[in-house]
Amino acid sequence: MNSTIEKFGYPATLIADFDHWVVLLRAAQPTLGSLILAAKSDATAFGNLPAEAHAELKTVTATIEAALTKAVDYAKINYLMLMMVDPHVHFHVIPRYEGERSAAGVTVPDAGWPVQPDLGAAVKLDGALDDVRDWLKGWFDGGMA
Repeated sequence: MNSTIEKFGYPATLIADFDHWVVLLRAAQPTLGSLILAAKSDATAFGNLPAEAHAELKTVTATIEAALTKAVDYAKINYLMLMMVDPHVHFHVIPRYEGERSAAGVTVPDAGWPVQPDLGAAVKLDGALDDVRDWLKGWFDGGMA
């Protein structure tokens, strides 16, 4: 795994693993269910990813969207490719909703709704990280949590 994936807490934050991508729980939640979608490649530019990674992105995003629909019933979803600090290709995946959502003992309002997400208002999971990860992972495994 590249250093960007490790910085986002892998393997402790791992939600789902694909051939070319990992889905990680974002430790600071601007909305409940916020994720990191990170390429396993060492590429630091989206266009430099192998063609297979681009092709697999269809499956990965469909899986994310199906799981987050069930988990938090989002109204919109934002994929933010910021890459200002962490160099390897990754997206911040932010499900968007009006109001707040709760699970695993954590409540997270969408402070930026209905405009851009307010990343500065993110709820830090700290001691609840494992519980939220396990709850969310259940939706990726096709279960209900």
